[in-house]
Parts: sequence; structure tokens; C-alpha cells
Amino acid sequence: MSLQLLVDDALAETSPGRVVWVALSGGLDSSLLLTLAARASRRHPRPLHAVHVHHGLQAAADGFECHCRQLCSRLGVPLFVERVAVDVADGQGLEGAAREARYAAFARRVAPGETLWLAQHRDDQAETFLLAALRGSGIRGLAAMPPCRDWRMRRLERPLLGETRSALEAEAGALGLAWVDDPSNRDESLDRNFLRHRVLPLLEARWPRAERSLAQSADRAGEADDLLGELAAQDLAALGGEPARLEVAGLAALSLARQRLLVRYCCERLDLTMPPAARLETLLGQLDARRDAEVQVAWPGGEARVWRGILHLLAPPARVPAGWQVDWDGLTPLSSPLGEYRVSLVPASGAAIAGLRVAARRGGERLRLPGRGTRDLKRLLQEIAVPPWVREQLLVAWHGEQPVAVLAPERCAWLLVGEGWRGEPLVTPARG
Repeated sequence: MSLQLLVDDALAETSPGRVVWVALSGGLDSSLLLTLAARASRRHPRPLHAVHVHHGLQAAADGFECHCRQLCSRLGVPLFVERVAVDVADGQGLEGAAREARYAAFARRVAPGETLWLAQHRDDQAETFLLAALRGSGIRGLAAMPPCRDWRMRRLERPLLGETRSALEAEAGALGLAWVDDPSNRDESLDRNFLRHRVLPLLEARWPRAERSLAQSADRAGEADDLLGELAAQDLAALGGEPARLEVAGLAALSLARQRLLVRYCCERLDLTMPPAARLETLLGQLDARRDAEVQVAWPGGEARVWRGILHLLAPPARVPAGWQVDWDGLTPLSSPLGEYRVSLVPASGAAIAGLRVAARRGGERLRLPGRGTRDLKRLLQEIAVPPWVREQLLVAWHGEQPVAVLAPERCAWLLVGEGWRGEPLVTPARG
């Protein structure tokens, strides 16, 4: 099948009206993919856009952007440029940090429900498989790059993944296509470039089908990963079906390998970063802690808490700065460092209000509840089973020197409302 027909078929399979984005670096692969996609869109009309990520890592970066603008202008495709800052101090290395920044840019530009096309090909797949194997990755890593997958409510597709770099070069030559060569692609201090320029040519010289065989191994690992995903989904259903809340007794009854699989599966479902192997082992080793123990294991981009027999998986909770407070009229949206909350708080009598303020919980507050008198807030939160990490986020509304209500930011709702007060969602008046 010709590359043009391959791209035509891929575009035809996309739902009419669904926006298709092409990640355009300006290199041969992405320039060719966008060119073929633009041609295909004449036969299968779909909204087609291009997104270029300007990493700012080298002097040639402005030239890449210029080429992308010229190509998109010639093809009649709207181009959107995302400028990013690559943080090389986070321990991922230059390649990993650049990838992280690039995908964050894609998430900002490509809306949920839309499709993003990436231009990786079979040679890239072989390189990715080798890199994963050299890093000691499991099945998920060895599966390398899937042809398509759902990602943060978006669709990622790689229409050219089964084609070789040489096939793409031949097609670009036949079309008289221009592209830019990234000078950093010759830097053999980068792992992928070292494999591409040194290792794979040696493998191909000894085993002429090495690149094809490595890509096939990645495909088979992908099938195995799909099967493991089905197993994890069954285990999750047996434990209640909530990836953020796993019943510890049921989890502990699984084999250790299935425990690891299920926790990773749930993290993926929750869009949390995967816990490093050592952190995951630390977590699973504490599942048999006594019921009143507060187990916490954190890693960059996620954390796990065991509380009252439940394993909670969550993003690192945001914190209100100590000492923060704000005056509030109780009738307009409440703004805080954690966001804006559409809630109201007014006297039950309907009297005018003054002197209301909201502050971070500081400890020692006492709240007067209808029919219960004045109670210690800490005990009240324990009675209604508010997890410790949620307690740390709570906001307390004060009237003068008296606490009158407690807001749970994660729910955008009042958790407790004191005697003589009425707390409700803030309703926006309908426009006539």
C-alpha cells in the first residue's frame, strides 16, 4: 500500500468533524505526514491543524519554526506554535525532559475529543524497544509505541508506524519535499542517537532483518500488555471498580505481581505518573500495617495513602499557604490559592452580613452545630470520616472570631455549616 493511501485510510477512519492535529517538528517524518494528510483531507474532509513545539534548546529552533510556517502556508493548514521551557534539572535527562515538555504542550493545544497524529515510523519503534530493554523495562516499556491509544481524553495515532525510514525518504524525494535537519540528531551523547548511528547499523550488518524483528517484538509485547490490561480491569472490578480507592484486604489477596499490575493500571486510569519500582515495593510492603496506621508513599506526580482499610491513589494534594485568609461577602464566588468556588454562606435569618472571612484551617477550631452545641472541629472531622490529607486542605469561614462553616475544596461544597447559617451552591441567575 502506498503511503498516501495509508494516510487516506487513516483519515477516513476518523469521525467526520473531529479535529485532526499533526505534530510538526519540521523534520522529514512530520513534514511528510502533514503533506500526505493535507492531500488526504481533500478526499476525506476533516478539520486539519498542525502544532509545532518550539523547545528553545538550540539556535536552529527559530529556523524550524520558520520552515513549519512556510510549509503550512503552502498546504493551507493552520499552524499553532507552542513555546516551552525544558527543565533538565528534574532527573529525566535532556531527552526525557524535552519529551515531557512536548506532551504538556500537546495537552494544552489539542482539546479533549480531538486526535493527534505523530510521525514515528518502524525504525523509531525498534530504537524505542532497545532503549526500553536496556533500561530494564517491563512489558509496558517493551511494547514501545502503540499505533493508537487514548491519552488524557484525546486520541493519539501513528499512521506511519509500520513503515521504514527509507520508505519515508523515498516518498519525500518523489514529492520534492523540503524539510529541516535537526543538528542535535547527530549528537551521539544522546542515547537514541547513539543507537541510531552506532548500534542499529551494526545489528543490521549482522542480522539484516534486525530492525523489522525488533519492531515485531514490540508489537508482541503490546499484545501481552493489552492482555495484562484486561486482567487488571477484572481485578479492579472485583475490588469495587474505583481506581482511586482499592480495598486493601482484596488487594493483598492477589499475588504480588497482580498487586503491582493493578496499582500501575489504576495510576494510568487516574492519569498519575507511574510509581518507581522501589516506591511501589515500599507501598505494597505496608499493606498489612495495622488499620489505624496512616501509610503514605509519595513519588513525583502521585502518592498513595492507606487509611481505614482503603488504598487511596491521588495526585499530590495542593496546600493553602499557612496564614492565608481573605475577606468575603458570602454571596459571590470565593477565590483562594486553590481556585474559585461557587458557594454562598449567609445567615439563616436572612439578616445583612458583615465581618465574614475565610482562612486555611489552623487547628483548634470549635464549631457550634444545630442541636449539638459547640464541638471540636478535629473530632467532628474524625466522626464523619474525613481522610487526614483532605483535612489539611479545608478552608474555615469565620464570622468575627467565631468559626461558622468548613469548606472542602476538592468537593467545592460545604462540609459543615454552623448553627444560624445556611451554606449552599452559588446559583448563577438565568439571563432573560
